[in-house]
Amino acid sequence: MIFMDTKIDSEDISILQISDSFFPTGLYATSSGLEALSQLKKLKGKDITEFIAAYLKQVIGPSDCTALGNAYQSCKRRDMTSLLRTDESLYSMKLIDETRTASVRSGNQLLKCVNTFAKNKKMLKSYQTAISEGNATGVYPVSFGVVTESLDIEKKKAGVIFLYGFVVSIVGAALRLGILQHFEGQKVIHFLKPIILQSVLENIDKPISGMWQFAPGLDILQMKHENMISKMFIT
Repeated sequence: MIFMDTKIDSEDISILQISDSFFPTGLYATSSGLEALSQLKKLKGKDITEFIAAYLKQVIGPSDCTALGNAYQSCKRRDMTSLLRTDESLYSMKLIDETRTASVRSGNQLLKCVNTFAKNKKMLKSYQTAISEGNATGVYPVSFGVVTESLDIEKKKAGVIFLYGFVVSIVGAALRLGILQHFEGQKVIHFLKPIILQSVLENIDKPISGMWQFAPGLDILQMKHENMISKMFIT
């Protein structure tokens, strides 16, 4: 009765739940190459902002967000063939073993967790079965599309949550590496809001054939991180 005259519904609560850093996906353990970069040069807040913006524009937006949108639509249509094609396409684009492994691990963890409480989970269960049979990988952006559809979260909002979560994971890594303080981290997140929104609007409705990424400098950083002897983060 308390919410009778408001527009708040369970979707809004699901958005808060999935976007919370408390949610157990393991993203807090990733730096996406930032740790390797911090070993090469002394970084400032401006560097972190440019680092994340490059990822959003050149990798996360055109590849991960596009895959998320396609996975979401595949679940809406109950089209398992299309979902598996999206999984395969994105997995093949993740060239760095460390990054690919972390994405699969986080995706499978996400699926397992949401499967314990989601009600609309026919496609979620089918996707998990395909993974267990070796026909899919569970790569994180695709898994995110599957679980947000199962929780009845609107597709564009799912894209915003996904990109926001990526930004927060990098800012969190910067805090733990001692590059940023908390207030600076919040300023970085605020500055990146228009780029997050633009990346979602430009990529969430693209067909899988329109998926791309191009960031060789970021790939090299990830390769350097793979070869670091002592490290705090898994990517």
